[in-house]
Amino acid sequence: MIVLVTYDVSTIDRAGRRRLRRVAKGCLDFGQRVQNSVFECTVGDKEWVRLKGRLLAEIDAKQDSLRFYFLDQAAVGRTEHYGCKEPRDVSEPLVV
Repeated sequence: MIVLVTYDVSTIDRAGRRRLRRVAKGCLDFGQRVQNSVFECTVGDKEWVRLKGRLLAEIDAKQDSLRFYFLDQAAVGRTEHYGCKEPRDVSEPLVV
C-alpha cells in the first residue's frame, strides 16, 4: 500500500526538535521525502504496523500532528508535480 505521511511537530523546545528528527528518520526508513514534512511510503501490512507504531510513539499528541493518507495506484497516477525535488519512482529498480 502507499501511505502519504504528513506531520507537524512543535519545535519550540529541544525535545520538540528531537521529536522532529526522530519522526523524519522513521519516515525515511520506510519511504521517501517529497516535501519537508511529507513522505510517500510504500509498505506492506507488517511494515505499516511498524511505521505507524514507531511514529505514534515519537510524537507528543498534545503538541504535534500526524496524518496518514492511503493512496491507491489510480491516485498515484493522477498526482501532478511541479518545481524542484522531483520524487523518484520507488517501483523502478534502483541503479547505483
